[in-house]
Amino acid sequence: MRCPFCGHDDTQVKDSRPTDDNSAIRRRRFCPACSSRFTTFERVQLRELIVQKKNGQRTPFEREKLVRSISIACRKRRVDEDRIERVVNGIQRRLESSGETEIPSSMIGEMVMEALQALDQVAYVRYASVYKNFREARDFEEFVETLGGPGGAPLAD
Repeated sequence: MRCPFCGHDDTQVKDSRPTDDNSAIRRRRFCPACSSRFTTFERVQLRELIVQKKNGQRTPFEREKLVRSISIACRKRRVDEDRIERVVNGIQRRLESSGETEIPSSMIGEMVMEALQALDQVAYVRYASVYKNFREARDFEEFVETLGGPGGAPLAD
């Protein structure tokens, strides 16, 4: 494993253990060249997934892109990185076990929406604003009105 700090090719594993949900192996590494420490995660990949975008383009599934988009939606919210990791693991597992190798991007978007709705209402609205391409404030208002609790009362966070 190459050191992300200095680029040295030979780093040493100091500690290995499974993650809390047993979906990956967490490894603490040390670089003898610059003395830096860093963590890597090793995951099992059941199958190679291809994402079919709305414009017809096909691209390889990128787990980091999913983590990044959910993290952006959860920015400055009280959502632990571990919870985001569990959400991403769950979505990835569902995609890999679906039996399909080509996954429509809309399916991934809906899975993220579903997970964020249960995780954090504000993150859910943030993600929805991009996913559903809100153009003006009225789009937000209409969407938030659909989140109302019993009797149409807005949900508090």
